[in-house]
Amino acid sequence: MIRHISVSSWILALLWAAVIVEPVPAEDDEVLRVFIFAGQSNMVGSDSKVADIEQFPPFTGLDQPQPNVKFSYCIGREDKMRSNGWVDLQPVDNVVGPELSFARSVSRSVTAPIAIIKCAAGGTHLGGDWNPAEPGGFKMYPLALDLVRSSLEGLTRQKIPYRIEGFMWHQGENDMFEETYMPNYGSNLEKFIAAWRRDLALPNLKFYIGELCTKTIWGMDLRPRMYAISQGQKAVTSTDPLAEYIPTSHVGVEIGGGVGLHYHYGTLGQLEHGENYATAYLKTIVRGRAVEQQHALKTWPYEKGSTVKLFVLAGHRNMEGERAFVQQLKDVKGGDALLGQNDQIAYRYSIGGGYKKSDGWEPLRPAGYYDTFGPELSFGRAMQQHTTDAIAIAKFTHSGSQIIDWTPEGSIAKSRNLYPDFIEFVRSSISELEAKDQQVELKGIFYHLGENDMSFGPHRQQAAEWLSTIIAQSRKDLDLPSLKWFVSQQPPTDDESVNKIDVVAAVESLAATDKNLIHIKAFNPSQQEKKLVLDTAGIVRLGQVLAEGYVE
Repeated sequence: MIRHISVSSWILALLWAAVIVEPVPAEDDEVLRVFIFAGQSNMVGSDSKVADIEQFPPFTGLDQPQPNVKFSYCIGREDKMRSNGWVDLQPVDNVVGPELSFARSVSRSVTAPIAIIKCAAGGTHLGGDWNPAEPGGFKMYPLALDLVRSSLEGLTRQKIPYRIEGFMWHQGENDMFEETYMPNYGSNLEKFIAAWRRDLALPNLKFYIGELCTKTIWGMDLRPRMYAISQGQKAVTSTDPLAEYIPTSHVGVEIGGGVGLHYHYGTLGQLEHGENYATAYLKTIVRGRAVEQQHALKTWPYEKGSTVKLFVLAGHRNMEGERAFVQQLKDVKGGDALLGQNDQIAYRYSIGGGYKKSDGWEPLRPAGYYDTFGPELSFGRAMQQHTTDAIAIAKFTHSGSQIIDWTPEGSIAKSRNLYPDFIEFVRSSISELEAKDQQVELKGIFYHLGENDMSFGPHRQQAAEWLSTIIAQSRKDLDLPSLKWFVSQQPPTDDESVNKIDVVAAVESLAATDKNLIHIKAFNPSQQEKKLVLDTAGIVRLGQVLAEGYVE
């Protein structure tokens, strides 16, 4: 069954869920807390622009210096940029590093002053440049060690008491291109950590190891190599209690020319990258961290014994809502109708591949990390306009995934396989409703076709085939042979390198042979600044399109 739904221009809106920041009452709140940031280009902030910060409301103001945060840095390879001592934290060379959002987030939650020491250079290897025993190339390890020591000496001369709180590390992309470095990344990282603890005489120094971002083009065309580095990182963080693996594959990624995908986080991704480190650090503080308001349903919205129609939303970047911010909804026509939380619709979610999960069923509300939201909000409102039936929404997404991650077979990168967790999420959503004495009808799975896959030829070529296997296996595993799938598709990447692969026709053909597969062509979203990724207005409209696809 194939339906073509034109997308009109009016958009919906909603209200940001408030966050409470609990200051950390620390006995040593006069002691300067020092954090070390180090790595390669995605630690530098490559392909980001300070001027773009204003596009992302949660991070406005980070283009300005933070005079309450000390900053000492040496950034770059051949042409190094140096602070030559302590300065106010601020962007360097017009790029955005993760330290900017990290510092502001931590400063809002702790009363102690903080400081950042940063040493980073693009295109450097852990096996060579950062090797403590035999530093080669740009000799990053001795350079960074000297920067840290001299910066700390400056604090001592100023009689400023300090304590090193943690080491934030994001690196590994270049090691995957070296056949000797790649398989030894784990052991090299272990030695790297040990050397820092030894040379700083800090045996309990905590390390935060940032995941390489699989949302980039390398997450597809270099999947086995990216996976090898991640396995090396996890080998260390699983055995070292003072080393923590920090997920980052769900953060924003820069959209470039041509097919669109880039190798770097870009402005939005870097800001979110820093938030991830801040969240991880604040969780280590016993008596304080940023905590979100509780949103449990105060009153269960359905009568006992009644039937609840369950709608499952699933997908990648746009189903998650990567560039849809609650603060921008005030500028969207009709936004007042989505303000507040919807207590009549129970909502359950797992987003970012499990980075954030609901605690049971909540009222339908904006619940994304980084003040984002997905199409579930406008979908829920549109459904209520068409039916008086009791409905519930469950959403399972990972913006850093590709279609192959959703297939039952998965790929060589086994840790990225989502299918088992997805099916279990659907099952548990049903069982939890049944446990509340509800009769449950699973009305359909709404899947927004992978955006990034459309920019990579081999994935675009196999998209329909992969989709077919996911649908078939889900019906078998859920014991629902007639389970409806609503597959929405935005205009695929328009570039001569991939245009010869007609993925729209492939999905149309698949839908023509399956009466329970409804192909929704969401081909007229609002004007987007970036290809692939829908903005606030586009995400709200997408939710309405999904509802129209079901109703029609």
